Amino acid sequence: MKVYLDNASTTKVDERVIEAMIPIFRENYALPTSEFIHTPGQIVREILEASREKVAQFVGASPREIIFTSGGTESNNLAIKGAALANRDKGKHIISTPIESRSVLDSLRSLEKLGYEIEFVSVDSEGFVDISEIREKIRKDTILVSIQTVNDEVGTIQNIKEITSIIKEKKPDVLIHTDSTYAVGWIPFKVSEMGVDLASFTAHKIHGPKGVGALYVKERVKLQKIIDGGYAELNLRGGTPNIPGIVGFAKALELIDSKDVELVKNMRDYLYQKILEEIPETILLGPRDFSKRHPANLNISFKYVEGESIVLYLDMKNIYTISGSACFSRGLEPSYVIMAMGHSHETAHGSIRFSLSRFNSFEEIDYTVSVLKEVITNLRELSPLGGD
Repeated sequence: MKVYLDNASTTKVDERVIEAMIPIFRENYALPTSEFIHTPGQIVREILEASREKVAQFVGASPREIIFTSGGTESNNLAIKGAALANRDKGKHIISTPIESRSVLDSLRSLEKLGYEIEFVSVDSEGFVDISEIREKIRKDTILVSIQTVNDEVGTIQNIKEITSIIKEKKPDVLIHTDSTYAVGWIPFKVSEMGVDLASFTAHKIHGPKGVGALYVKERVKLQKIIDGGYAELNLRGGTPNIPGIVGFAKALELIDSKDVELVKNMRDYLYQKILEEIPETILLGPRDFSKRHPANLNISFKYVEGESIVLYLDMKNIYTISGSACFSRGLEPSYVIMAMGHSHETAHGSIRFSLSRFNSFEEIDYTVSVLKEVITNLRELSPLGGD
């Protein structure tokens, strides 16, 4: 049995998504920019715009507010750098959190080198931002606030609607960006209800293809283009649109079913209960209130053992998970997300993220826990850190 439990990093592409993409490779392969030259280009343009409308409808936006990108990383870069550079005459102060994705944090560091001032708000032990601190940090020269909707390592769901309301009440012209790459399709998310100005999406975390995503840009919000080379996507990015990927993205959204989400949530809860029953000395990382946690996410720290060792031994038994987040798991340093939440180095190093999808099963969960129990027991016997 092979058990893939790293779906927060990426998911299996649904066969129905692949089927929707195949005609774009074989038949409708013209460029949509050729619409004024020949019929094939016009057909592809219609396919592109139909997909844009589907994505827009799913997130509660207008089609003209959806910009297709190469994925969440590009969307975050365009949102943060594009907004900062286009509005630098209004100020250079930006607010974010220390638990954002690497693409957000690295974009902010790039801006810092250009003279922008970046301030981070605190998060508590469960990963929730201090909303009162956000209010206090808003200044006259604040131009952008970027706060993720869901953290993909510990599953914390931020109250973006409340955060947005507080920010806009204090300074209405501040732009608000949210990285929602691990939210859309998993939790209720409509930009019109959240009140954000910019929101990043990706396809590969909802059983769509890799290499495609989108950015919601609220009407009349100014962004500076960061990829030159043509006039694609309302002149906000250069390059050839990934039409097969865009079609696959739209199809993946179309296939999302609330029953599947509920099934995944039940499997996640079952996994947690089984671990509690079978394995002592564990620490739940992220929200204890599971209604405020991503339905597919479970992050557990196992005392007295190293997460890297657990991952290695699980891999030998064809169980695939990860220690920390995918962006820094190759390093030996502890997770910056877990450390920012105030946990110890030992807790961070002992953490394992289990992230599920609709392609998992309860049988796989039973197998995982039985193997995990054996692995933890054996490692603790060898561990110099303590334990029974």
